[in-house]
Amino acid sequence: MSKVCSLKEAVASYVKDGDTLYAAGFTHLIPFAAGHEIIRQGRKNLTLARATPDLIYDQMVAAGCARKVIFSYMGNPGVGSLRIVRSELEAGRLEWEEYSHFGMITRLSAGASGLPFLPMKQTGAADLEKANPNIRRVTDPYSGEEVVVVPALNPDVAIVHVQRADRSGNAHIWGILGEQKEAAFAARHVILTAEELVDEEVIRSDPNRSMIPGFIVDAVCEVPFASHPSYTQGYYDRDNAFYLSWDQISESPEAVRAWLDEWVYGVQDRAEYWQKLGAETHERLRVTPNLSSPVNYGAY
Repeated sequence: MSKVCSLKEAVASYVKDGDTLYAAGFTHLIPFAAGHEIIRQGRKNLTLARATPDLIYDQMVAAGCARKVIFSYMGNPGVGSLRIVRSELEAGRLEWEEYSHFGMITRLSAGASGLPFLPMKQTGAADLEKANPNIRRVTDPYSGEEVVVVPALNPDVAIVHVQRADRSGNAHIWGILGEQKEAAFAARHVILTAEELVDEEVIRSDPNRSMIPGFIVDAVCEVPFASHPSYTQGYYDRDNAFYLSWDQISESPEAVRAWLDEWVYGVQDRAEYWQKLGAETHERLRVTPNLSSPVNYGAY
């Protein structure tokens, strides 16, 4: 059954005010297009969960979408702080929960497994226990020693960007793998954005790359260039210049508002956004093919 719809329709159907939202992806495949559509539709009071908030949550917080952030690292990668999120936290206008990376993934794994919590090895972030009462200790019934436990995380909506998907939501991901699978299985609803839609036979031809199965997906949206300014392995490069420029833009509330007016509210969708970036940026982010060796799965 086809689950294909526009990103505008998917956000309108599945993202509601007050929801807990998980925008998945690590380093690449960050679903910026979906974040911008949520801003355009004026969603409010969201809890934004993500292991590495990146610029996507800085922009959503700036637009007034969030009441809380749940994270395990926060920053403009390779540049510095997320100025907007940090200033809102310091001003007491934004609630927050912080975990280690392993703690966030353990929370998602518990949610994906249908468990109320999971134990984990104590990490080097022991001081987080003092700031986060959700990080607790229990006695291991086998050894009698203490183990750290964290509660399950079950987002209302997970948004996952992938390289390609079929119309039922079966999707391939390659390159750096983040928490896409765990977030999708833990969430109540899943919106999938894809660089391209392909026939089911393409997905079936390489099952090891099928990270997201269609039966957990609610909406499939074909959105080329959806992860800019991050990158999609094999499709376009990371826009490092934008990460640097955002550090300057985010110093000024007026500059942030002007950017949102021009690049989010001022365009109707990702296609218009990409065209607005222009041919010079398109060429700068172009990648050359670097194909893997064929895999022979065999057949009778």
